[in-house]
Amino acid sequence: MGLLSKRSETMRLNRTRLIATARKHFAGSGYSAASMDEITADAGLTRGALYSNFGDKRGLLAAVVDQIDTEMAVRARELAAEVEDDWQRLLTEASAYIEMALEPEVQRIVLLDGPSVLGDPSQWPSQNTCLQVTRVTIEELLKQGRLKPLDPEAAARLLSAAALNAALWVAASLEPAQTLPKAVETFRELATGLLLPN
Repeated sequence: MGLLSKRSETMRLNRTRLIATARKHFAGSGYSAASMDEITADAGLTRGALYSNFGDKRGLLAAVVDQIDTEMAVRARELAAEVEDDWQRLLTEASAYIEMALEPEVQRIVLLDGPSVLGDPSQWPSQNTCLQVTRVTIEELLKQGRLKPLDPEAAARLLSAAALNAALWVAASLEPAQTLPKAVETFRELATGLLLPN
């Protein structure tokens, strides 16, 4: 392995360690209370490693949020994988995503601290990936003649926004477990408005 390859591998490992350690600290005490010194010490690294990989603490949060949000999308797809019908699979994925708002790590890092520090979640790279997956499904459903003749990008954006905002509402609620069924049921009813009547 050449010197450049070793350096690249070291940076990759440092990045992985910092994300894993920050994830633990952000979940445990929240973004504001998590100290960069504690995170780097716990990871066995220096502040310099944090700065060179992420720029600052906000950049580190963005990397953690991206990792968790991407994992959420993968888990939602896996939960819906056995559903054969495209429409029901789309609803199952979205409902699973909303339900993850009850998980403490997701709730605190992605749905509460993430938006307050990083801004509009609909602009996050992980959300854009979800949007593209939803759009492909919408386009397929339009080809099948199952949806009203709507613009696929508009439909995908509004469905994705509804699921994301439902998850944000659940996470911010004083009674998340009571809010969840209302959010999921209403999301499903709104989404069903896209279907052509039988």
